[in-house]
Amino acid sequence: MNKFDKAKVEIVSEKTLSDQWTRLSTFDIDYTDSAGETHRVKREIYHRTPAACILLYDPKREKVILVRQFRLPAHLTGFPAWMIEVPAGLLDGDHPEEAIRREAMEETGFRVREVRFLFKAFTSPGAVTEIIHFFAAVVDTADRIGDGGGLAHEHEDIEVLEVPLTETMAMIEAGEIYDAKTIMLLQWAILNRASLK
Repeated sequence: MNKFDKAKVEIVSEKTLSDQWTRLSTFDIDYTDSAGETHRVKREIYHRTPAACILLYDPKREKVILVRQFRLPAHLTGFPAWMIEVPAGLLDGDHPEEAIRREAMEETGFRVREVRFLFKAFTSPGAVTEIIHFFAAVVDTADRIGDGGGLAHEHEDIEVLEVPLTETMAMIEAGEIYDAKTIMLLQWAILNRASLK
């Protein structure tokens, strides 16, 4: 038994506020808390489809393959708008492993051979439905069979970076890397570098 065994949620109403790049809706819910009291609360939720991200690691050169691209939320909050991230993207109906192979190729030009599934996580569970599938893969220079840079018809403008893994923690601490999924995968890599051979 835990504190929330008696808690429950009932959706009273949902209204779509916007349905453009992603759908935003407002909910009225009756939340019965752990003490048994019911409260009417309002929440706004972004309905994002599942996504995937991948750590690409070259053990021979001890480098990770990262990308840099424009992110409007970073710009709006005063952070540098061109963020350093791991390759990532929406599943678009594909199996997560298929989607991340596609995204890695589109963004970095690297062909991914063996993919290792690590875990799934919400990065902003208070407001966004998106769940991200996290992967890792070993690559080498022979796997770079394209230029990467993203898809022109989607107006992607991506820079491919090859960064020594040992430098990434300092980049996080210095505020150069501030994307949650990237920080999670880089920390995982530091802890599990021996298994990335």
